[in-house]
Amino acid sequence: MPDKLIIIGGSAGSYKIVNRLLSNLPARFPYPLIVCMHRLRNARTGFVEALSLSSKLKIVEPCDKDFIRGGTAYIAPANYHMMIEFGYRFSLSVSAPVNHSRPSIDITMETAADVFRERAIGIILSGANTDGSLGMAKIHDMKGLTIVQDPADSEIKTMPEAALDTLTPDFVLNADKIINFIKNLSS
Repeated sequence: MPDKLIIIGGSAGSYKIVNRLLSNLPARFPYPLIVCMHRLRNARTGFVEALSLSSKLKIVEPCDKDFIRGGTAYIAPANYHMMIEFGYRFSLSVSAPVNHSRPSIDITMETAADVFRERAIGIILSGANTDGSLGMAKIHDMKGLTIVQDPADSEIKTMPEAALDTLTPDFVLNADKIINFIKNLSS
């Protein structure tokens, strides 16, 4: 059972940050890292491969009922909602889009908050809609740690601003400080 879970939500403008983060984490990073990013529904290949080029961590798109393990970065599959179940497993769904998105950051974060409670770390990055703000609020309500990318540092500030309108996060940080924060969790 992982003792922490990091969930990152992002959309337009967040790929570069996620790529930089993955290239900066050690191969033995002890925690599972879940990335839920909006992406093209019909682009089923290439995303994991592109992120894997500079990452020392194993990067996978989980299958339904896969166990969540430390030392792995999990990327939400295109056109699937990715949920966290009790028993530390993934569940995938093709139910209706939420906030015009599938995968929905809110769904991933809300289910992670239910399972990991105060052991969840939620992060919202650059993006063009409000997805993720309710999920971050749930992580916050369950006493998890919340981080929002500083809107002034975001390529598209809609998503961080929506999160800030919904909750008072533990931290508002620029991309470099978010990367350093996560990197230092393994120290």
